[in-house]
Amino acid sequence: MVDGEQRDLSCVPEAGSSVAVITQTDELGRAIVRHSTAHVLAQAVLRLWPDAGYAIGPPIEDGFYYDFDMPRPFTPEDIERIESEMSAIIKENQRFERTEVERDEALDLFKSQPYKIEIIEGVRRAETKGDDGLASEASDDEVISIYCNRRAGEQEKAGAGGQADGEAAFVDLCRGPHVPATGRIKAFKLLRTSGAYWRGDEHRPMLQRIYGTAWESKDALKAYLSRLEEAERRDHRLLGRELELYSWPDEVGPGLAVWHPNGAIIRSKLEEMSRRMHLEHGYQPVYTPHIGKGALWSASGHLDYYRENMFPAMEIEGTEYFNKPMNCPFHILVYGSKTRSYRELPLRLSELGTVYRYERSGTVHGLLRARGLTLDDSHIFCRPDQVVDEIVGVIDFLRELYGTVGLRPDRVRFSTKPEKAVGAQQMWERAESAIPEALDRAGLPFQIDAGDGAFYGPKIDVDVRDAIGRYWQLATIQVDFHLPERFGLEYVDDAGERVRPAMIHRALFGSIERFTGVLVEHFAGAFPAWLAPLQVAVIPIADRHVTYAGEVLARLHRCAVRAVVDDSDDTLGARIRRHQLHKVPYMLIVGDNEASSATVSVRPRSGAERRDVRIDDFVEQVSDEIERRRL
Repeated sequence: MVDGEQRDLSCVPEAGSSVAVITQTDELGRAIVRHSTAHVLAQAVLRLWPDAGYAIGPPIEDGFYYDFDMPRPFTPEDIERIESEMSAIIKENQRFERTEVERDEALDLFKSQPYKIEIIEGVRRAETKGDDGLASEASDDEVISIYCNRRAGEQEKAGAGGQADGEAAFVDLCRGPHVPATGRIKAFKLLRTSGAYWRGDEHRPMLQRIYGTAWESKDALKAYLSRLEEAERRDHRLLGRELELYSWPDEVGPGLAVWHPNGAIIRSKLEEMSRRMHLEHGYQPVYTPHIGKGALWSASGHLDYYRENMFPAMEIEGTEYFNKPMNCPFHILVYGSKTRSYRELPLRLSELGTVYRYERSGTVHGLLRARGLTLDDSHIFCRPDQVVDEIVGVIDFLRELYGTVGLRPDRVRFSTKPEKAVGAQQMWERAESAIPEALDRAGLPFQIDAGDGAFYGPKIDVDVRDAIGRYWQLATIQVDFHLPERFGLEYVDDAGERVRPAMIHRALFGSIERFTGVLVEHFAGAFPAWLAPLQVAVIPIADRHVTYAGEVLARLHRCAVRAVVDDSDDTLGARIRRHQLHKVPYMLIVGDNEASSATVSVRPRSGAERRDVRIDDFVEQVSDEIERRRL
């Protein structure tokens, strides 16, 4: 790292430069290793299929991918061949060499690769930012950076995919940096393949994407693959089917979940908790419709800046309507429905509002990325001098909320003004100055994501870390001085003057769907008793014990414990096994001894079985556990 910029080890810093070392065991170092491994992947594919088109191959969290244009999908046998070829390239210890070429030379170099040509031409227009960071390679003299992989003794001539003596073994567009040589890649694994539209545009060619991972050692790779296997066992889509929580019927459409009774109980408990906590934190509830006139979405700027994420318009009585992608314009109308005084501020409006966003079918992922989603959406209207205090209050709120399920804010990102944005620069500067101050006061370290804010304001994204160490983005907090201006919102200050309020957009769950999906994977379906769809299963040993089991059930129901009697014809062992598989927190086994002594045998989901437990004692224990939301 030289003066805050990542550089290759071959870079010679100027005198007086600040230098920091990046190692393979920190996240920046791992990203560099993974990026280099992506280049090795592309080189291996071109060795095996010289006519393949290759597009982009960035590092991603815990891994990398590369997109290829192939006449057919890759097979498992292909992946094995590619891995073997990659191992050979790594063994060759090819050097990564950075070279800068003129734009015309780059176009000639990649003339047989249409995706590279499009990227190079896009550099001039700065259209490729976000794909592989290539927009930053543009300069006044249109210099393009490339990386050549060279075997020892090879000359300095580059050729895309060429392998003949005197030519580079592989060349790719890239700003880098990379490891010094392929031999520095110690452990990698190709994981899976998928289809991916070029540029994420469903009207462009479908490419073949290969995902992989790379680590600093074989032990680190082995540990990661073990975590990956555990993550697959925790997949909320799989568990949702096994536990009968929700489904996505083809008849309904992708990204639109149907909640079954068990899932609906979980959802309702989260919603009840959210509503109660919002009232405790001074929020006022509102309800708004699912559709709105096109004029509303035009006034808010969504049709200009967010239309690609909205479902098509529907015409009703000659007027265009849209399914709402966000709730904020409706909340703005509530604020603007009457004259407001500074004494009313901050005004905190909240809604569990269902919105609809057009996510491409290839990006939809269960509950985690859906087309229909319910936000715990709130908008805070306040004086500009109250913004920092309100953000700190929101952070305190989310800490309390996440604590109920054993989570906490583990990683925070502050995203600044994007290229496609609305509002005066002065408004952005005011908003962007408030966020770091609030985060510092709240004691939350943060990283800056330049240019990744919402089109109307900078934002805070909060990630949590689950039981197996994965990060999930949940809460979003956005500061907005623009929409109050756009809608002409005002309040009367203490001097009787009309003043423009500030606005804070925030969702803590992110969405009910996403939060539920994260919790299913976090708990692996074994929810704490307060959240479990079925809290207690009463299992009579024989038919003669069914009456007593019913008495136990009635006692549980009087205390609002969710319980059933399983008196099916299955064997005792089969019934116990069924409720174990459904991860029920408690089973109560009742037989002759329990019926005669008014007790139960308590078989918890985890821990030792307890015999001769008085019914009232168990009911008191489980009721307290539920009321206190014990984990």
